[in-house]
Amino acid sequence: MKHGKKYNDSLKVADRNQTYDVAEALDLCVQTAKAKFDETIEAHIRLGVDSRHADQQVRGAIVLPHGTGKSVRVLVFCKNDNVQIAKDAGAEYVGAEDMAERIQKEGWLDFDVVIATPDMMGIVGRLGRILGPRGLMPNPKTGTVTPDVARAVSEAKAGKIEYRLDKTNIIHCPIGKASFGAEKLTENLNTLMNALITAKPAAAKGKYVRSAVVSATMGPGVRINPAKYL
Repeated sequence: MKHGKKYNDSLKVADRNQTYDVAEALDLCVQTAKAKFDETIEAHIRLGVDSRHADQQVRGAIVLPHGTGKSVRVLVFCKNDNVQIAKDAGAEYVGAEDMAERIQKEGWLDFDVVIATPDMMGIVGRLGRILGPRGLMPNPKTGTVTPDVARAVSEAKAGKIEYRLDKTNIIHCPIGKASFGAEKLTENLNTLMNALITAKPAAAKGKYVRSAVVSATMGPGVRINPAKYL
């Protein structure tokens, strides 16, 4: 694959064959973020589990101390008093059958997070084929199916991220923007890593954190020494 000049220049800054400590790796990520927009910094963590087994799943959500730097549009499925509560908390869209119909008939997907009260899951469940593949389906494990809509909306706005294994046992998560600087990005990454370690399945055997790589949107991957998280 042929890369552009900026990418190749970034390879001179960060050695892809070397592992760095966390702060240095994130500092290198910031240096390699040379695009005209504020690039997202992402973490890619390979875990020593097998996602094919139910007892080795790693999934959850956590609020990053410095957020993600992204403006989040929230849709809440609820009724009665919760409608005003959700709006007061900052949700852009609030409704029930009307919102479900809009998604089904119009293909409307102009939102980033979906939250639902438990009594709404009968309606939301019918949207599984649409929301599920896009990672938007509410789930109790990530706190997006809850009676406390005010808290859920506030956390989503504050920078709550979900983490979940992919088929290759890797977790991919945004941890902020290049403009945050290495110090804030380090705090965000450490918060994520602590959550992953806490979520370690009892059935996991051997080395748990196999590898960790961070990268800017348009930059090369920078390898982190995983020994810090053992």
